[in-house]
Amino acid sequence: MSCVRHCLPMLLISSFFAMSQPLAAQDMPLTQVLIDGEDWQSVSKGHRFTDGLTTDAEGNLYFADVAAGTTINRIGLDGKLTAVADDAPRISGMHFGPDGRIYACQGGSFGRIVAFDLKAGKMDVIAENVKPNDLVVTADGHIYFTETAKMQVSHIPPGGNVQAADVASKTDGPQRPNGIALTPDQGTLAVSDYGGRHTWVWRVAKDGSLDLRQSYITLRTPSPDFPSKGDGMTTDAVGRYYVTSAVGLQMFDPTGRMGGVIAAPTNKPIVSVTFAGPGHQYLYVAAGDEIFRRKTKASGVEAIRSERK
Repeated sequence: MSCVRHCLPMLLISSFFAMSQPLAAQDMPLTQVLIDGEDWQSVSKGHRFTDGLTTDAEGNLYFADVAAGTTINRIGLDGKLTAVADDAPRISGMHFGPDGRIYACQGGSFGRIVAFDLKAGKMDVIAENVKPNDLVVTADGHIYFTETAKMQVSHIPPGGNVQAADVASKTDGPQRPNGIALTPDQGTLAVSDYGGRHTWVWRVAKDGSLDLRQSYITLRTPSPDFPSKGDGMTTDAVGRYYVTSAVGLQMFDPTGRMGGVIAAPTNKPIVSVTFAGPGHQYLYVAAGDEIFRRKTKASGVEAIRSERK
């Protein structure tokens, strides 16, 4: 009776997350993502600590130098590096919203969520007195961001104020929530745990609230007593998860099963990842002072949205 009472709810939760993913994407090893003969290529160097990778509908890559930079930078499809926003220090996580603005975490003494209108050359403050690390924005304007020091995932509904969507305890939930991503259907939110071994997921309700928290993915670690250092993450068009970590870029199928580990391009930690470039078929990672990319057989979620427009 005890097993039925306690195990059945978890089985139902697992079934929900598995059923919400594309069935065609099951049992996917790295051979279905990586291309023989393709390796990492450096596309930008000479920075200090790159972070906040994101992309637009065309496949241009955007990033910031969270340690020393004061601009948001774009690497175009032609490979040209351009500063597209000034006076933007301490920017980490970034993501385009449905209104075409780049939403960003601005840490340090700023402690706020901001939005950049690149066409108008304008920055708006969305929320203050927060400790943001990384964020994601849904197609209908809900903002979710991690507050690592608070062990918290926070939520800003469209036109609303910051609210705690989920707060972990010392024995349950992500201890150092870090990277954040949505599944292609935006029905599931995933958050990596820099201080633990799991990536956690929640069901996203119609009103934007989160429920059914589950330790869905178990990351590989350098040793049994070493944390995963799960950091930036993204998903692809068929729902695979990609999580930067201490052992490289880990890939999981939509059910949370390990597909393999993509070796990092350098011995410097990788902290952010996204799909960008032509057709959104290139994996980009931020590795210390440098940005790398490699062509894949996969494509990012943005590729789906571009096709639907």
